[in-house]
Amino acid sequence: MAQPREGGSSAGFERRLGLGQATAINMTQMCGIGPFITIPLIVTAMGGPQAVIGWVVGALLALLDGLIWAELGAAMPGAGGTYLYLREAFQYRTGRLMPFLFVWTAVLSIPLIMSSGIIGLVQYLGYLWPAVVDSAGNPNVLGHVIGILLVGAIAVLLYRKVGDVSRITTVFFCIMLFSILAVVIAAYTHFHPDLAFTFPKGSFSLGGHFWMGLGAGLMLAIYDYLGYYTTAYMGAEIRNPGRNLPRSIIISVIGIMLLYLLLQIGVLGAVPWQEIAHSNSAAALVLERTWGSVVAKVLTVFIVITAFASVFAGLLGGSRVPYEAAKDRVFLPWFGKLHPRLRFPHVGLLVLGVITALGSLLDLSTVISMLNAVIVVVQAVAQAVALIVLRRRQPELRRPYKQWLYPVPCVLAILGWIYVYISSGTLAIVLSLIWLAVGVSAFLIWARVERTWPFGPKDIQERFLGQDPVQAG
Repeated sequence: MAQPREGGSSAGFERRLGLGQATAINMTQMCGIGPFITIPLIVTAMGGPQAVIGWVVGALLALLDGLIWAELGAAMPGAGGTYLYLREAFQYRTGRLMPFLFVWTAVLSIPLIMSSGIIGLVQYLGYLWPAVVDSAGNPNVLGHVIGILLVGAIAVLLYRKVGDVSRITTVFFCIMLFSILAVVIAAYTHFHPDLAFTFPKGSFSLGGHFWMGLGAGLMLAIYDYLGYYTTAYMGAEIRNPGRNLPRSIIISVIGIMLLYLLLQIGVLGAVPWQEIAHSNSAAALVLERTWGSVVAKVLTVFIVITAFASVFAGLLGGSRVPYEAAKDRVFLPWFGKLHPRLRFPHVGLLVLGVITALGSLLDLSTVISMLNAVIVVVQAVAQAVALIVLRRRQPELRRPYKQWLYPVPCVLAILGWIYVYISSGTLAIVLSLIWLAVGVSAFLIWARVERTWPFGPKDIQERFLGQDPVQAG
């Protein structure tokens, strides 16, 4: 049996983030522009107000998955999140293959999530400045240029110590809450229950809109909840992670679920769903209908800032993902360097920022489908399996938080993610499989050079076993 050694990925990091700041980071990343741009898409996919059910199912899947993140993150609170969990769980059979594939996919999936935020930001900016969108409401050349410049501005804002970044995130969190609550209040001041709760005839019959569109609706809904795990990537910077990390995840999912339900029902009750389905800026439409165009434009400014804040929080957490892999020589070594003065992985920030800028040039629905397909196999499903493996392989691992009703959430989460994967569409599935195949080839080349499994011995090191998670991270 290998001897346990320092699990750390905390060397050089500063534990400055408390529960409130961690929750704010998660919720800011989760909310962002997502619900504002996907309401029309979900309503269209599910064919009416029954789209609300898609959001509820998405929240349940997010909560099930969040319970997986909560246990793993509390037990192994280091920089990189999923990388650490897959490294510890799968080292016994496939060496470093799974953690390598996770980082390989993460440097694509995380920027794609941020790219969708930039695309949505420009769409809402088009309500204020029509010159940045085309006739269909999608970003044009000028809109793409502005999107790229905004990614650069976010990178500049993130180029500072994590304590300073957390204060900026708190401000953004307040703006996010104000934006979504303003739309909710506007909607309920002109709420018509018959609009929100009158479903088209035959919606729930076999072959009806609900069942035909549930897969697409769930895929869009879970996209809106992505980000509840952002602080798990920053485990090395969370104070008392065994307590604060799982709480920040669970509070974030439940809090955003309630906000989303209020928003979705309110919007559907303020404007006929047929009009919502054909709008690229549903929130602005509701605000204009209820409080007039002047107020709508003012509040749209806050929605644009909310989108900006979401990308800010996402790149903050995502830039930490390749760090630990690089320190382990499982990924390019450049990613394993901290800024000498500011103490954050600046190479990861710059690289993910560039990919985010490039991804913002794509179509929104394509981006959402691709990122969902990419994260399912190597992150969502693999992580649920990792929790089960670690329960068996490392029963003595200190777990400050244990998953409720284990293993039921793991099994249900795996089934839910498989359904999301199937619903993402043939093109997205094919592209994700190609990306994984290229990743496996890249791993084999790297493993050959490093003389590790399958071309050498497995390096089994149970790095968190027998350690206090509060200190081991």
